[in-house]
Amino acid sequence: MLKLYLRTVFAGLALVPLPAFGQAPAAPLAFEVATIKASRPLQEQALSGKMHVGVNVDGARVDIGGMSLVDLIAIAYKVKPHQISGPDWLPVDRFDIVGKIPDGVSKDKMPEMVQALLADRFKLVFHKEEKEHAIYALVVGKNGPKLKESPPDPEPPKEGDAPPKEQKGVMTINNGGDKVQIRQTGDGSNSTVVSSAAGGTTKMTMQDGHMRMELSKMTLAGLADVLSRFVDQPVVDMTELKGNYQMAVDLTMEDMMNAARRQGMNIPTPPPGAASGSRPDAASDPSGSSIFSTVQQMGLKLEARKAPIEVIVIDHVEKAPTENSTTA
Repeated sequence: MLKLYLRTVFAGLALVPLPAFGQAPAAPLAFEVATIKASRPLQEQALSGKMHVGVNVDGARVDIGGMSLVDLIAIAYKVKPHQISGPDWLPVDRFDIVGKIPDGVSKDKMPEMVQALLADRFKLVFHKEEKEHAIYALVVGKNGPKLKESPPDPEPPKEGDAPPKEQKGVMTINNGGDKVQIRQTGDGSNSTVVSSAAGGTTKMTMQDGHMRMELSKMTLAGLADVLSRFVDQPVVDMTELKGNYQMAVDLTMEDMMNAARRQGMNIPTPPPGAASGSRPDAASDPSGSSIFSTVQQMGLKLEARKAPIEVIVIDHVEKAPTENSTTA
């Protein structure tokens, strides 16, 4: 059951990138109306097969599902989660938000409306600092990269083409303008497939307590974001490699459970001396993770460095929002 839960959660949350929006305008904006309520626990959503996670903008209606305050601040201010410094509970509680964009306002201005919502409903106050931060630099190894470029995207459907048939057992998560679909392969391989126009196809297979992620379309910056979820410091792409590549990432059960804990999920910590599940060929590294070995197989390397990073430092934020006054 734990394996099913972790696989579904990573399919529905950890591999779904935060949506990219345009530059925030100078004039302050706010949702015309907005409601906020606590999300169902991700454990319940994953086991029920119905996950409400991500951002969906349909006309003037904005539907945000299963987002923590870390996620919301990252969306509002266009930063990475590791650039947010605040209380330990910040990534734990998750919220469902429905808001209405004012008439005549572009959806690209949504981040600024989330800023106003955080200030008004969660009483968010912060300041920015530039801090020296421990990171892992993703760089090319001494023998060069061992990466295979992704094939070109298929031609989009033409006007008049028959719509694709609906597939049974497919879970759809809206992430900005990109639909992410999750399905089980049904071929006995114990695999889950996540597909989207932006991210291509990711096949995740659990076997002997390990997960193999096969990525069909991934940039090096995207890989750095994925790796950041599984190691103890943020990963920054410094390869200078452009384009999309096919990749495979091997994860131990410990890698996945550590990532789930960083997402604020209630995953028990194994007792001292318990088997880690690491692969015997895992490279020696500060985090004890097989991630480093996987990266080396791509002809890449993770180097521990220090780098100046702008950080949002939370001065004050309420754990629960003020009451809804209007229904969106």
